[in-house]
Amino acid sequence: MASDAHFLDHVLDQLGSLSGITHRRMFGEYALYHHGKVVAFICDNRLFLKPSAAGRACIGAVSEGFPYPGAKAHFVVDDLLDDRERLVAALLATSAELPEPKPKAKPKPGPKATAPAKVKSARPKAG
Repeated sequence: MASDAHFLDHVLDQLGSLSGITHRRMFGEYALYHHGKVVAFICDNRLFLKPSAAGRACIGAVSEGFPYPGAKAHFVVDDLLDDRERLVAALLATSAELPEPKPKAKPKPGPKATAPAKVKSARPKAG
């Protein structure tokens, strides 16, 4: 079951005016970013926070789940949607612990365009 936009709006509303939050739709679900770092997923209308020691410290007792098939276990933080302060604190703590995103690879340049070679006239010189 895909997540709906209303649930995404609710999560974003709970995050309030926290700067640096963006999201991207992926396969009917959503990834949440904080300053370019993926910090959480919204899948099946549930909120999954990337696991981190700092996030665990903010949350306390955590329950874990898998946001999508083949994913590593994440913290299920649906209950934090009713506690804006703890939700923001857990997200910020997680973001601080995650590595910076790798810079996107620059596209490899194709073969250099060369100027056409000057062609000598095939006419013989008079003389």
